[in-house]
Amino acid sequence: MPKINGNEIRPGNVLEHNGGLWAAVKVDHVKPGKGGAFAQVEMRNLRNGSKLNERFRSADKVERVRLDQKDQQFLYEQDGMLVFMDSETYEQIELPVEILGERRPFLQDGMMVHIEYYDQEALNATLPQKVTCRIAETEPVVKGQTAANSFKPAILDNGVRILVPPFVGPDEDVIVNTELMEYVERA
Repeated sequence: MPKINGNEIRPGNVLEHNGGLWAAVKVDHVKPGKGGAFAQVEMRNLRNGSKLNERFRSADKVERVRLDQKDQQFLYEQDGMLVFMDSETYEQIELPVEILGERRPFLQDGMMVHIEYYDQEALNATLPQKVTCRIAETEPVVKGQTAANSFKPAILDNGVRILVPPFVGPDEDVIVNTELMEYVERA
């Protein structure tokens, strides 16, 4: 497995650390007045979901794990598990709902999702970056409120609250970035 230096860790990297597989969630590069620079890395264990904050100095070597990615179709949710199907082999796998965290509402029936594997073990699921949603409710446009940066709150049909430009109204389809959970454009 390739080893990388502590200062090369990026969010999304999967690392083998203390005998576990961890996804780097957040990485802050710190350059203190005294002593060497280091990366403060917030990690999530891919097997049990536990979190860990760890410091890696530039000289520290960590094993970066390459996961195999497969696109699989979301079928349904049952007993806290999400069921996906491989569209080539029709094999089904289950992953816990928690794996998607606050992005769960964006998962739609039949949606193709990136599933990441380590050997034969499914560890992670990533939604498409852009998803089309319908505006369930939002405030009407106020006359004279034309400033481009004045966004207003809206609730999507999946219950998620986002900010939208003033010209977007109820029952309109919009494209939402699932990573940032933000409005992108009208669909």
